[in-house]
Amino acid sequence: MTTLIDGRGREPPEPMVLTLEALDTLAEGDELLLLLYCQPHPLFSILRNNGYAWNEDVRADGTREIRIRKKPG
Repeated sequence: MTTLIDGRGREPPEPMVLTLEALDTLAEGDELLLLLYCQPHPLFSILRNNGYAWNEDVRADGTREIRIRKKPG
């Protein structure tokens, strides 16, 4: 299952808060899709330190698609 958080029209820190709340409920094998116009460097540190993997793609309109999932194990 994929959970979507569209943070493009939200003011900080709301996208980060919503993302961290969603990560607390992310099941093994599920994915969180975060849409932003910026690269969330503080989030990447949190993900790295807490056993999450992610990949990032950039759409033509500048939207960053960040797909987050738990690392296996």
